[in-house]
Amino acid sequence: MPTYSCSSCGMTVNASCGACDAPLVNDVLTKDDGSTVQVSKCPNDHGKIKSPMCCGADMSCTLA
Repeated sequence: MPTYSCSSCGMTVNASCGACDAPLVNDVLTKDDGSTVQVSKCPNDHGKIKSPMCCGADMSCTLA
């Protein structure tokens, strides 16, 4: 399961889909202007969310 962690305070978060309980998968969306946004998506196509934030910054994702 992906574990998101805050590089500032060390808090960690695990995320799963509320519809099917599958662990969310880390992904990146590329916007029209070329910039990127880190997201977490359901591997069973139930949707995606903006990845968690902590201490004012995106939490980084590692595989547990």
